[in-house]
Amino acid sequence: MNLIKSTGTFSFFVIISRLLGYLRDVLIAIYLGSGPVADAFFVAFRIPNTFRRLFAEGSFNAAFVPSYSSELTKGKVKAKKFANDAFNFLMLALLFLVIIIEIFMPGFIYLIAPGFYDDTSKLELTTLLTRITFPFLLFISLASFFSAILNSHNRFGVAAAAPIILNLILILIIFFEKNSSDKLVIYLSYGVSFAGLIQLVFVYFYARKYFLPNISFRLKITKKIKKFFSKFLPGIFSSGVTQINILVGTIIASFQASAVSYLYYADRIYQINLAIAGIAIGTVILPNLSKHIKMSDNSKVDFIQNKAFELCLFLSLPASMALVVGSKEITSALFGYGAFDEVSVSNSARALYYFALGLPAFAIIKVFSTFLFARDNTKTPFHYSLISVVINISISISFFDEVGFIIIPIATTISSWINALLLFLKLYSNRYFGVENIFNIINLKIILVSTISIYLFKVLINLCYEYLIFSSEFKLFTIFLLVVITIIVYISISLITKTFKYSDIKLKY
Repeated sequence: MNLIKSTGTFSFFVIISRLLGYLRDVLIAIYLGSGPVADAFFVAFRIPNTFRRLFAEGSFNAAFVPSYSSELTKGKVKAKKFANDAFNFLMLALLFLVIIIEIFMPGFIYLIAPGFYDDTSKLELTTLLTRITFPFLLFISLASFFSAILNSHNRFGVAAAAPIILNLILILIIFFEKNSSDKLVIYLSYGVSFAGLIQLVFVYFYARKYFLPNISFRLKITKKIKKFFSKFLPGIFSSGVTQINILVGTIIASFQASAVSYLYYADRIYQINLAIAGIAIGTVILPNLSKHIKMSDNSKVDFIQNKAFELCLFLSLPASMALVVGSKEITSALFGYGAFDEVSVSNSARALYYFALGLPAFAIIKVFSTFLFARDNTKTPFHYSLISVVINISISISFFDEVGFIIIPIATTISSWINALLLFLKLYSNRYFGVENIFNIINLKIILVSTISIYLFKVLINLCYEYLIFSSEFKLFTIFLLVVITIIVYISISLITKTFKYSDIKLKY
């Protein structure tokens, strides 16, 4: 495996998906803005989308890939039996969950958006939309199963490309139904579930080369399946802790008008980088890291872990700094159009500022958790994630009345840094990863080069201020140009200082 090449392939499709997702969100911002209808749709969309991230962006891989890879070493027959038992159990459990929640949807909405109960029309709309979108959970979770099969065979591109389908379908719906008034959110909600079905078919088409399920409604709970799900359930929580914290934030934010929308747009901006700096790296290194750990090849294990952390820092740190210094200009340039007015831009930018401070932690959590997942340890990240969520909830509830919705990104960032620190201390105490792995010469260079590059970015923002104000017609082009210039400078300085080397691209891991 080539870490940078594999991460690059994964990241390429992720970037395409996120760019289309940005276009989708710009269109939603223009036609829905940040009012009650938008809040209702974002809650309905947040629930299945959160489950997508929990399943597709690490947790299922974390439990399935090491177990499936271990079975593959014993032969294809045993691997297929294990995969088939896992698939049938997962399918039946998800089908049962979807049916139960569809029946009791009003009560479910009370749990995820209690603030909506003061507004009857908003509550009814949210309940309807969530009923329509919820089958997406079943489709996308099964698609994640087949994605994990592909990842186990070092095929990362298909799983990364699948979310493009969702964004394309929603963009087409907005394009053709933009004048449908309130019916637009109904069409979008049906589009979410339909896209989930298409993604499942798409991923299955490529995975069938490695695995064809024998569907059965008779549960076979073997010892291996019990062991797998004993890792999977805590893995859902630990791998998706950032998403869980954001979901908690959505619940609390439902008590303030338009706050759900402000958080949604801020979340969309930094998620682009997180998908590359954390999710892509964690997904790519897991199969080979698991293999080398089982072979007790400590030199390979150390090499993969060091390179993964360096790449994580190389990608997340400058992005975090750029979002901090240019949060308002970036939010305005990306979403400040149509019904998304200057107040909406200002509030979303404030949320983005505090989320950006936690971006390196969000990415590091993904990478550090993978170091433990590869060692068949999902319980420790689960315990730390639980602590993180408790801290997040405590801070958010304690200060929400006084500070408002902005306490939510602050609490998410604080709790995430604590989570990252706890993971490091666990790795350090077990001698898996030490202080010297963090404060080595390459990582110190990354900090220095990032600081220089983002200082230039800030200077460029000040110089181009008149082209970045809310009313400017050129703000999107201007911010894009400044970002490109900064990236070129960052990569150039990195190459000159040997923070990043051409030879790293060809290294095999």
